[in-house]
Amino acid sequence: MPDIFKYIRDYYRHAFNWLYFALILAMIATLIYLNYWHFLEIKLVNFGHSGWTRFAGYYLLYFTPFVVAFLLQGLFFKGCDHFRSPWFWAILLLAPAFFSFRVNFDQQESWVKSIWSGDEQVYYTHCFNWVVRVGVVMTPVGIIWFLKDRGNQPFYGTRPLHNIKPYLLMLAIMIPLIALASTQKDFLSMYPRARFIAQLDLPATNWRYFFYELCYGFDFVSIEFFFRGFLILSLARICGPHCIVPMACFYCTIHFGKPLGEAISSFWGGLLLGIVSFNTGSVWGGLLVHLGIAWFMEAGGWLGSLIKK
Repeated sequence: MPDIFKYIRDYYRHAFNWLYFALILAMIATLIYLNYWHFLEIKLVNFGHSGWTRFAGYYLLYFTPFVVAFLLQGLFFKGCDHFRSPWFWAILLLAPAFFSFRVNFDQQESWVKSIWSGDEQVYYTHCFNWVVRVGVVMTPVGIIWFLKDRGNQPFYGTRPLHNIKPYLLMLAIMIPLIALASTQKDFLSMYPRARFIAQLDLPATNWRYFFYELCYGFDFVSIEFFFRGFLILSLARICGPHCIVPMACFYCTIHFGKPLGEAISSFWGGLLLGIVSFNTGSVWGGLLVHLGIAWFMEAGGWLGSLIKK
């Protein structure tokens, strides 16, 4: 844990500006307000009726805070010469496209339909959506690493982690917060995600829940390697620690379909995990925390639902 405090202190000393951060918070607060009170994401995604318009809607949602957070740095930080790098502009433009493509990708559904039918089809579509989309988003990330960074660093975020105790402590701190959230109506309307299995006309076996939760965990593999791996470590040599806040802004917007508290906390969690991955070159600790939180939230949803009955 002392190492993590040191990382935060170093970030504050070398890459923090109060006015810049205040503007970032104002932007995030405005986006959250527009989304949860005026349905921003729904309106952007559903303004047309084709896959391309959905893609464009998600792209705009992700790209806007990401690019604004970077452009504002030119006003508040001296020597921000990352704007001169072609790779900076390539990643700035392509990263939201990669994630928008991931969100909209549904080719696996036709494959599932060719094997299963009825409620079996519903179940396996849910499961394989998580798994397939890992490859969908990580394939172009792998191409960028191969072209840009294979001689400079291992694949984004794969450096070994030598001490997991700080991350276990971070996870332990989150448990009471998850327990509190498990009493809230908006949380219980979302979690547990595996609740839908009980509504299917399928034999009630524990392995179905276990397999679904395992597949659900794959989603967080792609999230960590994309945000704390790719968006931090591909830009670290170009932008230094200035890549962290834009990543956290982008990360916040992918939570706009989640409960309000989760969306707000995602910015701060993304900021903390971004600082850690920037300093360690590893996403394994963040993945441990993220997976732990995800599965504790599933458990909290089950327990909260039982208590509410």
